[in-house]
Amino acid sequence: MTTERRLLILGVAATALLLLTGFMWMRSGAAADPFGQCRRSAVAGGAGALGGPFTLTDENGARVTDAQVFNRPSLFYIGYTFCPDVCPMDNARNAAAVELLRARGTDARAVFMSVDPARDTPERMRDYTDMIDPGLLGLTGSADDVAAVAKAWRAYFKLNNETDKSDYLVDHTTQSYLVLPGHGTVEFFSRDTSPQEMADTVSCFVDAAKS
Repeated sequence: MTTERRLLILGVAATALLLLTGFMWMRSGAAADPFGQCRRSAVAGGAGALGGPFTLTDENGARVTDAQVFNRPSLFYIGYTFCPDVCPMDNARNAAAVELLRARGTDARAVFMSVDPARDTPERMRDYTDMIDPGLLGLTGSADDVAAVAKAWRAYFKLNNETDKSDYLVDHTTQSYLVLPGHGTVEFFSRDTSPQEMADTVSCFVDAAKS
């Protein structure tokens, strides 16, 4: 099985699980959703159940908190820079959606956290994000740091064949998360969401947050 196919299967499985558990939660009598007109997915406990506080290292070597990173509408993706094809495409899609949002007057940001800190140093992250889009913010940290963040966002990852310290792959889920200041994680997107669709959905959430 190819890496891309394995990641696709993981992404579909994770999305299906989030949708199923979210549907069950909604059926249980959850409070009215202030973003109901915007939402395309559902998560058990509400989308706010995804995420949590963290301190990571940004691509410039500074320690940053979740409040500093998510100080504007943010599209948050979890992967690694040595990912052969999926991560570059997903991060480029998120960056394109951010550009569409900026053209509409929304100050948004794309954020990329690596789950491969052994290879993804801040310098490596900066080179990688600058290659995709100068506005893309790269984050890394210790193995414990990134594992805690992945767990908070219910993101799966697994390092394969670590005996080769320079050439190994990492299985990981491929959702992108929308995080709003003051609201936390409010939505997630699958790989088949286009930049236009993503920008439209983010705009809806941003407008609803103002009302």
